[in-house]
Amino acid sequence: MTNADLERLHAFMQTCRARVERALDRRLPPADKLPARLHQAMRYATLDGGKRLRPILTYATGQTLGVPLEILDGPACAVEFIHVYSLIHDDLPAMDDDSLRRGKPTCHVQFDEATAILAGDALQALAFEVLACDPTLAVSAAQRLAMIGCLARAAGAGGMVGGQAIDLAAVGLPLDLPALEWMHIHKTGALIRASVSLATLAKPDLDPELASRLDHYAKCIGLAFQIQDDILDEESDTATLGKTQGKDRAQAKPTYPALLGMAGAKQKAREMHEEALASLEPLGARADLLRALSLFIIQRRN
Repeated sequence: MTNADLERLHAFMQTCRARVERALDRRLPPADKLPARLHQAMRYATLDGGKRLRPILTYATGQTLGVPLEILDGPACAVEFIHVYSLIHDDLPAMDDDSLRRGKPTCHVQFDEATAILAGDALQALAFEVLACDPTLAVSAAQRLAMIGCLARAAGAGGMVGGQAIDLAAVGLPLDLPALEWMHIHKTGALIRASVSLATLAKPDLDPELASRLDHYAKCIGLAFQIQDDILDEESDTATLGKTQGKDRAQAKPTYPALLGMAGAKQKAREMHEEALASLEPLGARADLLRALSLFIIQRRN
């Protein structure tokens, strides 16, 4: 990837982060509207932080397919609301019991456990309200329904929540590579795949073969993202990560470095990147942003 490609990617990511931050702010309830404490917790957990990778993927896929960004503001917000809800619940004492997220106290530390649980619940509901009702989502009723179904499957027992359940049950237990991949295809990968699929569903005349290739790209980068997360949990530090470093090892969670060794985990991430790139071949130069995002995922430091 050339310096020009990197500059284009960084500029696009900056534009998308600013765009989705404004879109999230507009769709969240006002902080002073009753019940104010709940709304403040929702805004606290959602705004002013995070990589916004999932909305960026939605926008980048849309740009690749010629879908206007303004149509994708609602889907980008919906997938980020689901992601933030999952982080709030993931940090709770009953789950990973963490006190730091995105460089600031976790929602249940800043507010309280009950408020954090309710904030996550409300964000999950808001995601589907946006897909169902947002007036900027200029697509057919059938497309809206398909988007709602896509995000529901990705977020539920057959996706992210199911993967999280397996993750909790696997603490202290040995997993082989297929089992570890299955867990993360669901826990982390399902929502990343939905981020891409929401954009493909906004293109009603998209060739099904191309949609399948984009889905496979998303599956590969979802695994690459989790592998790099596992690597950073070993190699980075709390200040850089914005969350507690070393939690996976401390909690005896199954990880790619633990199973494959650090060199093996890095090689696996590179293999997932190469497989993702192969999926994009029919798109030619139109998919350069998606290619650059795949490389960014395995090279990121936080």
